[in-house]
Amino acid sequence: MAAPRTPQSLRLVAAIRNGSSRGIHGPGGAATPEGSQKGKTLLQFLSDRFYDVEFMREYFLQRQMLKVHQKNRSFAHLVQDYGPNAAGACFILKQGGTVKFQNKEWIRPNERGHFRLEFLKFQGVPVEAVDASGCAINYEGLDNLLLLKELQSLSLQHCPHVDDWCLSRLHPLASSLQELSLAGCPHISERGLACLHHLQNLRRLDISDLPAVSNPGLTQILVEEMLPNCEVLGAGWAQGLKVEPEEQP
Repeated sequence: MAAPRTPQSLRLVAAIRNGSSRGIHGPGGAATPEGSQKGKTLLQFLSDRFYDVEFMREYFLQRQMLKVHQKNRSFAHLVQDYGPNAAGACFILKQGGTVKFQNKEWIRPNERGHFRLEFLKFQGVPVEAVDASGCAINYEGLDNLLLLKELQSLSLQHCPHVDDWCLSRLHPLASSLQELSLAGCPHISERGLACLHHLQNLRRLDISDLPAVSNPGLTQILVEEMLPNCEVLGAGWAQGLKVEPEEQP
């Protein structure tokens, strides 16, 4: 059985909920001096704005999703001025990924996320490879990649927002895409992998470490049948398959 609250502790809780520091009394009954806005404790700051933990969690979740939405905004204004390849490259570099133009070196941002804009001069040079591993690309952001009609290699490893719906949008790249990596994407399941049947020019596909896939071994076998000319990397063929117990003599 919990001990009853003392009058001092009740006054402390009431003061925190009311968002003021004037009425806060310590155990000795002395009031704490009023502090500036900067001097407020984290508990006071949160209690001024949130009434329960669930509301606070929802608030921070919405802020996080807003940041993801801003990172996946359309770069259509760059398409008009510099072409789809430069716009797609700028989108990936803003995300923190790397790009490679045909017959050019890999372009990557520095530790602060800054990069040179020399690639804007490559208007007639296509992007042939994109490494967006760990980037916050989502369904909307793919609009900036689907314009890369000569893209041959695409890595989406460990992208937290790439899901089955995203894979259903990759069919415009079917004529050029030869390598695709989806390793470690937490929201890709068998349904999304089934959408890859359009990509018949694939030569290498990595579907390893997909936690949403219920039966990795069987899924790999089905994907290999769906894409017969593609090397499928993933779990061992026996992982997830149910093996019947040996009969006892």
